[in-house]
Amino acid sequence: MLTTLTILIISAAFFAIGKIRSDIVALCAMICLLLTGVLTPHEALSGFSNPVVIMMAGLFVVGGAIFRTGAAKKASAWILSLAGDNELKLFILLMVATAIIGAFVSNTGTVALMMPIVASLAQKANIRPSRLLMPLAFASSMGGMLTLIGTPPNLVIQEALEEAGHAPLGFFSFLPVGAVCIVVGILVLLPMSKRFLSGKSKKGNDHKHNAKTLEDLISEYKLKDNLSVFTVPAKSLAKGKTLAQIDLHNRYGLTVLEVRRIKKAHTPLMKEVEQRLAGPDTMLADGDIVYISGDKKKADAFARDMHLGKATEKLAFYDIGIAEIILMQESRLCGKLLKDTGLRRLYNINVLGVKRGDEYITDNLPGITLKKSDVLLIQGKWRNIARISDETEGIVVMGQPLEEAAKVTLDYKAPLAATIMLLMIGAMVFDFIPIAPVTAVMIAGVMMVLTGCLRNVEAAYKTINWESIVLIAAMLPMSVALEKTGVSKAVSSMLTDSLGQASPYALLAGVYFTTSLLTMFISNTATAVLMSPIAISAAATMELSPYPLLFAVTLGASMCFASPFSTPPNALVMQAGGYRFTDYIRVGLPLQIIIGAVMVVILPLLFPF
Repeated sequence: MLTTLTILIISAAFFAIGKIRSDIVALCAMICLLLTGVLTPHEALSGFSNPVVIMMAGLFVVGGAIFRTGAAKKASAWILSLAGDNELKLFILLMVATAIIGAFVSNTGTVALMMPIVASLAQKANIRPSRLLMPLAFASSMGGMLTLIGTPPNLVIQEALEEAGHAPLGFFSFLPVGAVCIVVGILVLLPMSKRFLSGKSKKGNDHKHNAKTLEDLISEYKLKDNLSVFTVPAKSLAKGKTLAQIDLHNRYGLTVLEVRRIKKAHTPLMKEVEQRLAGPDTMLADGDIVYISGDKKKADAFARDMHLGKATEKLAFYDIGIAEIILMQESRLCGKLLKDTGLRRLYNINVLGVKRGDEYITDNLPGITLKKSDVLLIQGKWRNIARISDETEGIVVMGQPLEEAAKVTLDYKAPLAATIMLLMIGAMVFDFIPIAPVTAVMIAGVMMVLTGCLRNVEAAYKTINWESIVLIAAMLPMSVALEKTGVSKAVSSMLTDSLGQASPYALLAGVYFTTSLLTMFISNTATAVLMSPIAISAAATMELSPYPLLFAVTLGASMCFASPFSTPPNALVMQAGGYRFTDYIRVGLPLQIIIGAVMVVILPLLFPF
């Protein structure tokens, strides 16, 4: 018992200090339990095969796909647009919309998604973003209490119940608890945010990033101003001809930026978009969407001559992107005509424009002689853009193309991603579907990759927060050690002896506030793992139902608002809102205490002792 307690206390100290990554601390704790003989290798490694861990990894993938396709952004923007510029409506809808998204997606991802939306809405409504950003972070944590998959502590108490032989919780068993949290949160935060947060500066939003976004480049080179979009109907004279045969540049002085081909357009849910880089050998087919840069009158003349139809598709960068490259003095391209550089032949890229000093050159590009310090706006497959700086001396690619590619939303996949997520939720909610929750999540994760909602397997792996996964997998054996060595029983006995004799309500309050205190210094998942067996043991000792006590554990672990470092969402909004540590104490601590007090009364009504 002493060995286990020592390892636990040392681990908690390192968690609290935060100098070492939490997953490394958890792994070291697991190894120490192995070396001291407290756990067998099988027991120590059991967390890595635990369904909770597998489910969390799958949920990261599903949530990542929802973000990458823009489905979550569309939903949240639509909901929040209902508020208009009414401050009260905006505040309430912000809390509700964030909580709903947080019920199905990680709270960290929810806040990252909502922050730019909130900033723009705050500006429109003439409200300081600081008034809304902290409530945004808190709402994402409250939303996690609406569903089984909303937050990791919910999955932890579910696992604890099943291991103890109790009936598992349903997908929406958490819904009434989460709804109460949201109502209490709105009632408390509405006046408190107005009093304590309205005067904060936006110091985190005022800095400018050096890296240019895709939108910045489009605007700088005026691509949209000179952009015309046409479709190729069945009777078009351009159908079946290559761009070389059409001779668009010489006849009309125009440049084709992209040819987009919609596959399976008759089934919107399974819509596939194929982007083709425009080259001399590109052949136009029925239904193609052609993006043309140049004088709009000349573009209209070309469309009339070729019997093309007008289109309203926006310029997007799914597979094909744009970036800037700088020619250094030693570049072999300096002094050559652009048409003689071989950029298209070697790298399959097009040059859309040249920036020379303050001058932007977009006409007669093939005949321009390149000079040192020229900046070229290039277009091509993301991987080909990334290749240039690796394989060519004297050329520097501005930004990081592959990272930019990862940021591009595959918006045409949004309906499909939303459908897969809804089917996953349906399989988890309805008992008549003979699929275990972990199986439903795994199937959904794989489907997100196979259907192209995520670009590839590597993109899926990048959506997973591996630190969280390893932390949970390595900490789960700690609960086994606590149970095995009698620590859980001893702590539960202490709680029951000191509080349980007074009343079950006192015990419930003790479990909540003990968990709430621990999670200020330890991650909410690790805290839930440690406190769940204690709550189970305390319930057994007092001959009470374990459900209200375990709900007190997940609430205490998740509703931690008194510190900016207790949860990632709190930390995310700190800089953007210009908050100090004391702001979390003044606003978050009262909310944390009030929710605890309310839940001590509400939980026994929902889940009787």
